[in-house]
Formats: sequence, C-alpha cells, structure tokens
Amino acid sequence: MVGMVGGGLVGIVLGLSLAAPPGPMNAVIAEESTVRGWRSGVRAGLGAMSADACFLLVALAGVATVIRDAPRLRIGMMALGGLLMVYFSIGAARSARGSFVDHEIGESKGFRKTFALALTNPYQVLWWLTVGVALLDPGTITVAVPAIGDVSIRTGNAAIVIGFFAGIGLWITLFPLALSRASRRIDGFAPLIAGTSALVLAGFGLVFLYRAIALL
Repeated sequence: MVGMVGGGLVGIVLGLSLAAPPGPMNAVIAEESTVRGWRSGVRAGLGAMSADACFLLVALAGVATVIRDAPRLRIGMMALGGLLMVYFSIGAARSARGSFVDHEIGESKGFRKTFALALTNPYQVLWWLTVGVALLDPGTITVAVPAIGDVSIRTGNAAIVIGFFAGIGLWITLFPLALSRASRRIDGFAPLIAGTSALVLAGFGLVFLYRAIALL
C-alpha cells in the first residue's frame, strides 16, 4: 500500500517537474490565460497533456526505440518545433498589442498550439524516451521520503502513471488561474505576459533551429 501511495506521489512530482519549468508550452498557457481567461489557459494546458498521453501510448507500444534510433527524425522534429515556436511568437506579439484594447481577443487556439509544440519538442520526446520508458518498465526504485525514510516503489504500475497526469493536471489548472486573476487586478499585466511569451517562444524557436542546423 505504501508502495502504491509512494508511486502516486512520485508520479505527481514527475508530472510537475515536466509541466512547471519555463518553456514554450508555459509561454502559450500564460498568453492564453492572461489575454483570453482561465478556461483558455486550461485548454492550452490540455493540449500539452494530450501530447503526453500520445507519448505514453507510443512508449507502451514500443515505438520509442524507433525514434531513439533515428537521429535524422529527431533533427527534423527539432527544426519543425523551432519553426512552430517562431510562428506562434508572432501571434503572441499580436495578442500583446491587441490586449491593450480588448481583453477578449479572437478565437483561442491554445490547445492546437501546445499540442503541436509538445509533439515536436525534442526535450519532451527525450524525457519519454528515457525517464518515461524507465517508469513504464516493471521494476523497483528507492525514493527517500521525509519523515518516512526510504520507500521502495514499483515502476510499471498504474499509480505512477495516474500520479504523473494528476501532477500535470494540477499545474495546468492552478497556473492559468493565478495568471488570469492577476491580469484582472493589475493594469497592463496581460500585454506584459503576452509580450514575454512572444519573446520566450521566439528565443526557444531560434535555439531549436540553430541546434537542428548544427546537427546536420
């Protein structure tokens, strides 16, 4: 029982560790949350989480080794991801300009943006090819839990997978909520976040394109 609970907690921590760090997905979520509201931010988060569900199915099907052994495919994904980030940064910049005039701007495309970015994000793919595959393989890992001590957790069970997606769910719910509330209370917050998102997306996109070209 402790092992199952521990597995769920480890899964939550891993889900948060993948979802929370600054990056292109959170840039889109932030833009959607501040410019179009909490629901749009959550939808954007669900796009990234749906991509993780696809990676889970790929890992379970054993297709992960095909991607891992195809460097050209990974380079192509990196280049495509970089192009998408640069393209989406233009939309974020337009949102920054438009949000000075109207809080509700255009149709939300956050789900499609984050879904496409996640599927072409080589770092997210690499996570599933390494950590993700290891967690799905039956075995045991030992984790130091404060106030309890070392806990042996079985990998390859449903508790870790459920905890993982629960961790992502927590982030994509609470992060947009905090940003949308801040945008309603602070004048100029929405265009500031949208502009920052545009810079983050453009920066990551250019880095991805540079690395893809360097690896050719």
